[in-house]
Amino acid sequence: MIIPGFIVSWITFPGVIVHELAHKIFCHLTGTRVVQVCYFRLGNPAGYVIHEQPTSVWKHILIGIGPFFLNTILGLVLGLMALALKHAMHQENFAFGLLVWLAISIAMHSFPSSGDAKSIWRAVWERQSPILAKIVASPLVAVIFIGAIGSIFWLDLAYGFLIVFGVPEFFHLH
Repeated sequence: MIIPGFIVSWITFPGVIVHELAHKIFCHLTGTRVVQVCYFRLGNPAGYVIHEQPTSVWKHILIGIGPFFLNTILGLVLGLMALALKHAMHQENFAFGLLVWLAISIAMHSFPSSGDAKSIWRAVWERQSPILAKIVASPLVAVIFIGAIGSIFWLDLAYGFLIVFGVPEFFHLH
């Protein structure tokens, strides 16, 4: 079933907000000045962070992939909280459902966007960046684009479920 991306973004808006927050946090961590932030809007893209040019290509890469780290970790933490609540209450309830929705919404927006990939690509190939950055970034950008294509087949939703339910099950964290 194909659901337009803007509808998915509306339903999973907490993930969009955290995704953009992650870019902003990584700008702060790398000392890159943020010019404008839109955490969520009813448009395409659903959110964005405009920042100045980072002082190194490595900082640019970190800013681009920041959501992978923050969204994954926060999605996992919220998922663990949901499972702990379910265990403590011996049943699923509204709070459990709300935490699961938040966790999956956030985790499924972990993948950097195709816009993030294009930004990383330009930074790596338009500047005098080290060969190691080109070697690292090229397959990274390919994986990001594969993830974007995979979202048509609900790869991002599958990732959200994997983080919220699969990781705790695999590591016996539930």
